[in-house]
Amino acid sequence: MVGVLKLNPADAAAAVRNPLAFIAERWTPSPRTVQRAALAALVMSVVIVVTGGAVRLTGSGLGCPTWPECTDGSLTPTTALSYHSAIEFGNRMLTYVLCAAVGWAIIAARSEKPYRRSLTRLGWAQFWLVMSNAILGGIVVLVGLNPYTVAAHFLLATALVWVATVMWQRTREGDGAPRPLVGKAVQQLVWFLVAASLLLIAVGTVVTGAGPHAGDSSEVKRIPIDWETVAKLHAVLAWIVVTLTFALWFVLKAVDAPKGPHARTRDLFLILLGQGVIGYVQYFTHLPELLVGLHMLGSCLVWIGVLRVLLALRERPEAALDLPGPSAEVTVGTRA
Repeated sequence: MVGVLKLNPADAAAAVRNPLAFIAERWTPSPRTVQRAALAALVMSVVIVVTGGAVRLTGSGLGCPTWPECTDGSLTPTTALSYHSAIEFGNRMLTYVLCAAVGWAIIAARSEKPYRRSLTRLGWAQFWLVMSNAILGGIVVLVGLNPYTVAAHFLLATALVWVATVMWQRTREGDGAPRPLVGKAVQQLVWFLVAASLLLIAVGTVVTGAGPHAGDSSEVKRIPIDWETVAKLHAVLAWIVVTLTFALWFVLKAVDAPKGPHARTRDLFLILLGQGVIGYVQYFTHLPELLVGLHMLGSCLVWIGVLRVLLALRERPEAALDLPGPSAEVTVGTRA
């Protein structure tokens, strides 16, 4: 016979009052579990970007013409609607999967011992970004896929990927004060790389807003500029990011930098090359949907790669723990 978990009234009240604290008192996840939970949240933040792109590229942006319902009086697609409704509704449902992944990351971080407030805050930051973007996604539908709101929707998803990447990295290091692994000149070069990458992503949203894939088969407002001209500017910015990455790779070799920054810069360079190939092929083949979708995935991978380079420039050891008794200070070595 399967046992049934029974809670006494005091435990039940505690669980209702503060469920996270209640779970944390009774469960201690391993560091690997916390890392996997953070990675799951990061993976789902990328998946939601790619599936959102699929909604637009299949012309399903208004498959559910209202929000939060799919149609007036129905939360789900009706038989009178087309497959576009199923695609749009499926993407909406994936938001719940993303919420579950972020929730799991928050629970795991809150239950880890010792408790790391900074890690839990990163989890909650993801939660509020997901909620904000869900509301913005509804506004996108209600305003008929206005390209400026679509661009804001993607940029907010990019912010979510940023926070999720930072949390994933922080699960593999301590809470001690960060120690730089490279000089200030190298750090400044990387910040230029981050700024150029942000500008590249922002201009990419303008290309999307002015380009032919409006997200629906009906007449949808576009940004009133020549998308090919903006696409060329986007390509120039991409070459600037590639050049900065190559320069960083060369500098790290010259100064005999630690293995971490060098390896992540190499990885970013390879991702950029792949993304560049996809970008040029899609441009000269008149933006086929599959390649545009791959380019959106590549955009997420480039952004994650840039952030990993930035985060590799320092190390954070475990913080000193203040314990009672003669051994008041115990310094724990850096976690591998």
